[in-house]
Amino acid sequence: MTLALVHTRARTGVRAPSVNAEVFLAGGVPRMSIVGLPEAAVRESKDRVRAAIQCAQYEFPARVITVNLAPADLPKDGGRFDLPIALGILAASGQIPLEALRDFEFLGELGLTGELRPVDGVLPAALAAAAQGRKLIVPAGNGAEAALAAEVEAFTARTLLEVCGHLSGYKTLPRAIAPPCGYDHGPDLRDVRGQTRARRALEIAAAGGHHLLLVGPPGCGKTLLASRLPGLLPDASEAEALEAAAIASISGRGLDPTRWLTRPFRSPHHTASAVALVGGGAEPRPGEISLAHQGVLFLDELPEWDRKALEVLREPLESGVVTISRAARQSEFPARFQLVAAMNPCPCGWAGDPSGRCRCHPDAILRYRSKISGPLLERIDLHLEVPRLPPAELRPDAPPGESSDAVRERVVQARARQQQRAGCINARLDQSQTNAVCRLAPEDQAMLENAIDLLQLSARSMHRILRVARTIADLAGSTDILGPHVAEAIGYRRGERPAAHRAA
Repeated sequence: MTLALVHTRARTGVRAPSVNAEVFLAGGVPRMSIVGLPEAAVRESKDRVRAAIQCAQYEFPARVITVNLAPADLPKDGGRFDLPIALGILAASGQIPLEALRDFEFLGELGLTGELRPVDGVLPAALAAAAQGRKLIVPAGNGAEAALAAEVEAFTARTLLEVCGHLSGYKTLPRAIAPPCGYDHGPDLRDVRGQTRARRALEIAAAGGHHLLLVGPPGCGKTLLASRLPGLLPDASEAEALEAAAIASISGRGLDPTRWLTRPFRSPHHTASAVALVGGGAEPRPGEISLAHQGVLFLDELPEWDRKALEVLREPLESGVVTISRAARQSEFPARFQLVAAMNPCPCGWAGDPSGRCRCHPDAILRYRSKISGPLLERIDLHLEVPRLPPAELRPDAPPGESSDAVRERVVQARARQQQRAGCINARLDQSQTNAVCRLAPEDQAMLENAIDLLQLSARSMHRILRVARTIADLAGSTDILGPHVAEAIGYRRGERPAAHRAA
């Protein structure tokens, strides 16, 4: 037989489209060519494949070898096609049984000695192979990741020779086994002393999925508070965890299979570029907002970020996805994250502190806060001033606060009410759903409208106040949104615009 077909998978965003490696042997001056939009790493595979086949004690055919990676209009990159190409050559030359290839998909980069090296993006490929009803063979280093897709029958191999032995029937490859994994809720809220109002805002943010901005002087506990938010969120479902794990798998930074159930917490430095934040590159990779999918993205020192980098957050905050367009391809990455941002109130950090140590000119404070655009601030539901604590509240023997477990129990109950009522958490209600489930009594509606006029807020801000009020009511176990719920929600928007006016 001079023609063989081997099933494999490419990587396009978080998808793993099917690729058929077609290998044809013909007479003529020996040479090997690869077609089907291969990039440099794929074109160079011919040398790795030749050496690996010969080191495995097989014969490399002295013929014209044509490898077609179909579909032809899909760009192919990386070393993931080495193993399928090598097996196609061996099957086309009759050295391994062709029939054995039909029920398998293969991924793996080959070393010159025939060693199989791990590749990225194995989890999306495993999920896709399971959907097609095929088995999967991957390098041993990818076995734990492939096993996270429970529906797929995955095997691991260390060398090309082991794969050939399995296909020929004289060796059995071990099955991929997922390592033990549990939920890691991270640091406990019990460690936070004082800051009663900030703890309350964290609970509301967790219960409704709302974005949060913390404003306060240096060392007041903003980072400490933000790092406790993942521990207040409900445990991720298997579907949510697989989505986040698939993004980590294709990121090039690796996936830790022992922590795949843990919600991500990403805290990039403020010098990160827009591409690092939202993703991109010649071969599009996910950015920080996608790596935080189903988790928390913490942006510290918000005014120090490049304004262009912050502005690219506006659309993903609304849609939950980010689309990276390049000349050759377009990739879409999920980005359903919860934003927690922190900033100082002025350049020196001490504006409004009772000590009166701030000497910043009002114009300097205005310029500092104006680095963050109004449209971005509008998309943040909760604006909270975090004060400096008196030393007495920081004593080691001071009574600890409520634990994350206790708060998370209330959050889970509140989210259950939201799912039963609208099928989603409150932060994701659209306008029609908001109007339906966030109805107010006439006197409460009048209070809200007066606040909107006084604070000069937009219609978007008004809808976000309603959603926060709905979350506060859910935490209280109330069917209706009452006046105190609306008043508290309004209080979390007072810092949206007047901060600049107060500075002036």
